[in-house]
Amino acid sequence: MPPKAKITKEMVIDAGLNIVREDGQENLNVRSIAAKLGCSTQPVMYHYETVNDLKADIYAAADSFHTGFITSPEQGTDDPMLSIGLRYIRFADDEKNLFRFLFQSDKFRNTGFRELIGAEGNPAIKPLCEAAKLTEAQAKEVFATLFICVHGIASLLANNSIEYDEEYFSGLLRNTLFGAVAVLKGSN
Repeated sequence: MPPKAKITKEMVIDAGLNIVREDGQENLNVRSIAAKLGCSTQPVMYHYETVNDLKADIYAAADSFHTGFITSPEQGTDDPMLSIGLRYIRFADDEKNLFRFLFQSDKFRNTGFRELIGAEGNPAIKPLCEAAKLTEAQAKEVFATLFICVHGIASLLANNSIEYDEEYFSGLLRNTLFGAVAVLKGSN
């Protein structure tokens, strides 16, 4: 008789991530992961002290997937800021369950808006400074304005409140970005 396949931590995380993607975070639990892997709950929890530790790893995997999605290079995009914003919006439309898990759950609650915008190493700030000739403080303000617009559109999409329309969203993002830059430059 061949030995049973070992359930690895990566297999558990992948199964959990797929459950969230396919069925939503409300269906994520040890039993559903075990069922997806075709095993009992014991091999699933072998790698974790608590269910919260397991869910934290699944959240981290979802976050990594999201980051890869929004930062993947795209051809034909003239403005990197708008491109990332549009990919963020597309992610919410393509991966509704993951978007809600990442940004509309208690897991995101401890991330303050100001910390998110002003996070050390925010990759959007330096290009904004250079492209629009803004100070770092101004770039953070423009980014905050753009992020609120992008996240609002994405949230509406993830909750099936609007239909995806890239051309329309692109126009909204351009108006938001260029309007915010113009207001800040006019206030100097």
